[in-house]
Amino acid sequence: MKIRKRNTVKRNNLIQLLLGLIIIILINIISSFVFTRFDLTSEKRYSLSDATKELLKEMDDIVYFKVYLEGEFPAGFKRLRRETKEMLDEFRAYSNNIQYEFIDPSASEDINTRNSIYEQLISKGLNPTDLQVKNKAGMSQQIIFPGAVVSYTGKEMPLSLLTSQIGVPPEAVLNNSIQDLEFNISNVIMKLTANTKAKVAFIEGHGELSEIEVYDITQSLKEYYKIERISIDGQINSLSKREILDSGKVKIINKYDAIIIAKPDSAFSDQDKFIIDQYIMYGGRVLWLIDPVFASMDSLQKYSETVGITNDLRLDDLLFKYGVRLNNNLIMDINSLPIPLLVGHIGDQPQFEFFRWYYFPVITPLHGHPIVNNLNAIRTEFISSIDTVILKNIKKTVLLSCSPYCRTINTPAMISLQILKEEPDKRLYQGPERAVAVLLEGEFESMFTYIIPPEVAKDQAIGFLKKSLPNKMIIISDGDVIRNQLHLSKGYPLPLGFDQYTRETFGNKELIMNAMNYLCDDSGLISIRSRELKLRLLDKTKIANNNLKWQLLNLILPIVLVIAFGFIHARIRKQRYTG
Repeated sequence: MKIRKRNTVKRNNLIQLLLGLIIIILINIISSFVFTRFDLTSEKRYSLSDATKELLKEMDDIVYFKVYLEGEFPAGFKRLRRETKEMLDEFRAYSNNIQYEFIDPSASEDINTRNSIYEQLISKGLNPTDLQVKNKAGMSQQIIFPGAVVSYTGKEMPLSLLTSQIGVPPEAVLNNSIQDLEFNISNVIMKLTANTKAKVAFIEGHGELSEIEVYDITQSLKEYYKIERISIDGQINSLSKREILDSGKVKIINKYDAIIIAKPDSAFSDQDKFIIDQYIMYGGRVLWLIDPVFASMDSLQKYSETVGITNDLRLDDLLFKYGVRLNNNLIMDINSLPIPLLVGHIGDQPQFEFFRWYYFPVITPLHGHPIVNNLNAIRTEFISSIDTVILKNIKKTVLLSCSPYCRTINTPAMISLQILKEEPDKRLYQGPERAVAVLLEGEFESMFTYIIPPEVAKDQAIGFLKKSLPNKMIIISDGDVIRNQLHLSKGYPLPLGFDQYTRETFGNKELIMNAMNYLCDDSGLISIRSRELKLRLLDKTKIANNNLKWQLLNLILPIVLVIAFGFIHARIRKQRYTG
């Protein structure tokens, strides 16, 4: 009886084994023809977007990543290294043209060799991070390069893997950097492999910022776009071109994918407004950087006070028709940029101290839109508030707002350096938050629908449109957001967002780049930046208070579980084979 029972068990085990082998073989055969991947994480952190997959399909040559995240790092950078490798593996799963290697730039024991490698990486655009690392001998300095050099068909481009953010805890900075991995990797691939570039124009002729004042952002935009400067000057063909078809009809095509209107200081003529309006009706995108109030620090340096007055650009009616109103006020914010003020002399040397200048709000992006997601704080100067207008078919998204500790003053406004020497009355700085950057999306109506004469409206050569195609534009109520500083003594342009007084770098450049990418990118690649990975940190207070309990639990519980499993397994076997 026992022998028969054992034979039956052996036969059943053999059948189960054969069935298991057959199932495994079938799964492998099917998987060789059908490609799929499963992402079991709640945030789908390892699932590439459709835009990224499409980008990878179009690659026709190898994109090679030299990632300089190898070596002995603190735990946070080890996590960044691991996540970067996993993301590159995910990219490689969809394209064999993705290749990578991880390199330790500090591997050489010779200090001259290491310094030479560091210089090469810096010259290629990678910025080093200087860390203090605790070891057995105490604290030591460690230089790491949290980035990669990406090459494609002889072209090279740096890729920063660490997102810097002022006032953000290291854990959150690391998490945000991991959130942006797919976008940053896809972005550098797109820049390297793009065969054609969209065209973007800076508008001139109304006192807009000069070439040197937007030099840095112009150079950065050139990596993506063909950049020009154009004066409208009332010329109907300045922003668009007209082609006569075989049928005799006139086809109107915009010359530029987007235009930038950066800090004009003089009024727009009706002709220029009409040309911009029709450029928008035909699908042209616009980044408006407008100062509703004219105020200058130059006057304050001479007289210690000045007056902020309305900057009449004659654009109010145009922007109102599209969905926003720029208010003739100035925002004062406790969360603001410090400026240097002369407080005395020691010998012949002037002595400066820094004071918060409430007219230069520092805007911390808190909205989750891809344009501003995970951005560093934004530096502004004499910024105004924006109200949105209720319009059909127009979606309005606030991108940036001042802090809750702000107030507004209407023009004409007396601006005096005297406030630097006084403590602010916090009862006056109680908000509410006010919008300073707005995204408009939808079908815009022309301001000239009921103004233009019928004979002009019907003129085929003009091709007047009453309503736009689906379109989008961004309005920022401060032209200085796009202006780079000039070196105080030598006059050369500094990087956009860098403040030479505080030596801090703000997120202005990334804001403008993201804005232009969003306006010009119809592939949806920038939407990847809206992905959010939840930061699941351990409660350090609970760990400290219950340290012994958790150590014992982690040490004893696995042993108890193994013993219990062994005991139960032995009992089952005994019951099965005896009886």
